[in-house]
Amino acid sequence: MAVEETVKEIFNKVLDVSPDEIRPDAKLEESLEVDSTEMVEIYVGIKKALNIVLADNELKKSHSFNDIVGILKSKGVR
Repeated sequence: MAVEETVKEIFNKVLDVSPDEIRPDAKLEESLEVDSTEMVEIYVGIKKALNIVLADNELKKSHSFNDIVGILKSKGVR
């Protein structure tokens, strides 16, 4: 499964949003009203699903979906 699809699935589980509701270039805190607790759940979900090491503050609610995918791809996730 592509990293984009994995991240969309995690967003769906944590935020209860459909893939159509995810605006790729919009900040999560603005477009999906992600709060700090939800961001922690997204962070943990991504770490577990992709078996990747991330710094504590590497993923932020001020990032967009595309920002997060870019960060993951820069770490070799495909």
